Amino acid sequence: MRELIYDRQAAVAYARKWAMGRNPAYYDFENIGGDCTNFASQCIFAGAGVMNYTPVMGWYYRSAYDRAAAWSGVEYLYNFLTANRGAGPYARVVTAAEAAPGDVVQLGTAGGGFYHSPVITAVYPAILVAAHTYDALDRPLDSYRYGAVRFLHIEGVRA
Repeated sequence: MRELIYDRQAAVAYARKWAMGRNPAYYDFENIGGDCTNFASQCIFAGAGVMNYTPVMGWYYRSAYDRAAAWSGVEYLYNFLTANRGAGPYARVVTAAEAAPGDVVQLGTAGGGFYHSPVITAVYPAILVAAHTYDALDRPLDSYRYGAVRFLHIEGVRA
């Protein structure tokens, strides 16, 4: 399996282009549970260029009815990125200081139930994010209210 570099600039450019709108190539899940992780996956794919078509545990999108749970589910995306040993992007949990543009931040309750997946667009002078459901572009992370946070640093891509 070839090791590829995650193109952070492409991921952020995609986030900037589509944060306040919808790419018609993808279904909009906003009214059926939220579109944040679908949008995060689109951004990651823009930077990775490789999907993982493994049934059940993969990360892919063909249509609204033919996609992996990890494409549009907060916890499923976390599980895929942090455990992926096959094709596609992979990540590790890092501190806010180690996060980079193109990474994903997930917000949760104090009890640890994670519910939102914004994409980091900038880290200096503050962490800024782009997101769907409650559409945002360059929104300061500290303007959100949350009880738990985790930063998923995309380390690379396998093809």
